Amino acid sequence: MEAKATARYVRVSSRKARSVVDQIRGKSVIRAREILAFSDRAIAEVVEKTLNSAIANAENNLHVNQMQLVVKSCYVDEGPTMKRIRPRAKGSASRINKRTCHITITVATREEA
Repeated sequence: MEAKATARYVRVSSRKARSVVDQIRGKSVIRAREILAFSDRAIAEVVEKTLNSAIANAENNLHVNQMQLVVKSCYVDEGPTMKRIRPRAKGSASRINKRTCHITITVATREEA
C-alpha cells in the first residue's frame, strides 16, 4: 500500500530541489521530517509540505499509521519555464529563465519498500 503526493509548478529550479529530495529517499518518515526541518535550503519547506500531504493520504485513504511508513520514492521533474526579458545596453535584451519544477513523493509501508 502506497500513497502519493505531488507539488506542481514550484518556483525553484529542479536542480536545486533534487539536492534536498535526494537526502530523504529511502528514509523513514520520521527521519525524513527531521532532515527537512533542519535543512537550510528554502525548498525544504515545500518538500516537507508535500511529504506531510503524502503521509496524510496514507493515513486517511489506506488507514496506515505514520510510524510504519518510509519514503519509497521521490523525484523532481522539470516544469515549464517562464521566459522574461531584461533590457541591456544599446537596445539589446537578454533572456531570464524563471524555472519551475514538479515534486512527487511516494510513501509506503516498510514491507513494500
